[in-house]
Amino acid sequence: MFGNIPFVKVAGRGIKQVLGVKETKEKIEKEIDDLGLEKDGVEIDVDADGKVKVAGKASSQEAKEKILLAVGNIFGVAEVKDDVETEDETENSQLHTVVSGDTLWKIAKKYYGKGSRYPEIFEANRPMLSHPDKIYVGQVLRIPADNTETKTAMV
Repeated sequence: MFGNIPFVKVAGRGIKQVLGVKETKEKIEKEIDDLGLEKDGVEIDVDADGKVKVAGKASSQEAKEKILLAVGNIFGVAEVKDDVETEDETENSQLHTVVSGDTLWKIAKKYYGKGSRYPEIFEANRPMLSHPDKIYVGQVLRIPADNTETKTAMV
């Protein structure tokens, strides 16, 4: 479990106007549906401060992480509280907040020691990412655990 995940409230996609709690929840649920993410068994609650609680049971660790990031990477969301369970014993991914100058290549080099592994990060963040070059400052990305047997020393 990640606990409380901070997000950059003024970065993100989707909701760009000030909405009430009910409308924000509806927009968040629509975003998850539009991305084709499986949200059966998962409940979303929104408060007036831009904090979202995601609870229930997800079909897998990957599905859980994608839902949490899809919710958090929406304009106006400041924090996501993770109360989602899975039966999946997969290790949590690391989370990376994109800063100015980041590319998926640089991020892959940081976490895996090889920039050429950027497609792994891109695929781990689909469908939220549509193209490897389309990331933005403040966006939070999933960085899957490095399960390769031979890890390259970081340069």
